[in-house]
Amino acid sequence: MAATRLMPTELGDDLIELTRTICDKSLRPQVDEVEARAASDEYFPREVFRTLGQAGLLSLPYPEELGGGGQPYEVYLQVVEEIASAWMSVAVGVSVHSLTCYAVHSFGSQEQQEALLPDMLSGERLGAYALSEPLAGSDIAAMTTRASADGDDWRLRGRKAWISHAGHADFYTTFARTSDEGARGISAFVVPGDAEGLSFGAPEKKMGLHGDTVREVIYDDVPVTGDRLVGQQGKGMAIALSGLDAGRLGIAAAATGLAQAALDVAAKYATEREQFGRTIASNQGLAFLLADMEAAVTSARATYLHAARLRDASRAFGKEAAVAKLIATDAAMKVTTDAIQVLGGAGFTQDFPVERYFREAKVTQIFEGTNQIQRLVISRQLLASL
Repeated sequence: MAATRLMPTELGDDLIELTRTICDKSLRPQVDEVEARAASDEYFPREVFRTLGQAGLLSLPYPEELGGGGQPYEVYLQVVEEIASAWMSVAVGVSVHSLTCYAVHSFGSQEQQEALLPDMLSGERLGAYALSEPLAGSDIAAMTTRASADGDDWRLRGRKAWISHAGHADFYTTFARTSDEGARGISAFVVPGDAEGLSFGAPEKKMGLHGDTVREVIYDDVPVTGDRLVGQQGKGMAIALSGLDAGRLGIAAAATGLAQAALDVAAKYATEREQFGRTIASNQGLAFLLADMEAAVTSARATYLHAARLRDASRAFGKEAAVAKLIATDAAMKVTTDAIQVLGGAGFTQDFPVERYFREAKVTQIFEGTNQIQRLVISRQLLASL
């Protein structure tokens, strides 16, 4: 069941229709097979991202003159939601790729934007966002990956953890320590995917999102030219946190799409499954459960759209992005859990996709800042405004 959408422009409507066509023809027919295969043999669906890139869906929120789609965030996020309703791993990948371009677009010099962004936004390239480390997840300032000056250039040493697209990306937006000044000692770099000394750990064995390859990125004296230092030296913390506000909205939209997919399966099953001579949907207890699921999905969509519209209006949206991420991902966990309950024993089997949706929903409450971190962000900004 396609979500009802109110797009800001006619082009937005066209992009949603294009996305739905691609989802129906290219994503849904292979998602189950690829997710199962990727769980066992480290397969990564690179061609799917090329298909999306060729359709212009990997770079929607960035300027047309630099190779992007020139679309409002409100439109971009609804495209992400549509993709997530068909294939969550791919939607997460689209959000991650968009995040990897953020640093250059928002903090890079004009020369860097003109030199790097057209390639990054071409649709043929895929990025990775290398921020987290084994001992520095929510605590970004604890990172130990270090960039040492080498004349006008740099050498990177260290390890990043939980990195989507690792080993498959064409570039790595990397945060590394350039001094020992805590949060003020971190800088941002764009590292080519084929850089000497760059290697990767084994893929993580995850409970879900198998099509989203995640592994360590290892920097062993990796050379990076000086023109790939993004923004001012020591401003990496501000760049990372600013980017995460936008990234949280990508995850909120993806979580909403996942919840919508689970609701659609549950509602359809409830109208077809018969017990005691009538469909189970005719039982008020179950009908009310479906109503609560619908309310959760609708609420999640409203929160991310509100934050996106603030962003499009160039207004502060950090608190609202944290609210959206919190509400949407908690909704995804609840709705996918309830979808299994609606299907009963069938929902616990792989005959229906709701068990996969359930496994995929859990991590949305963890990445791009755990939901406990979101509550910290929300409370601090709320109280600071009083």
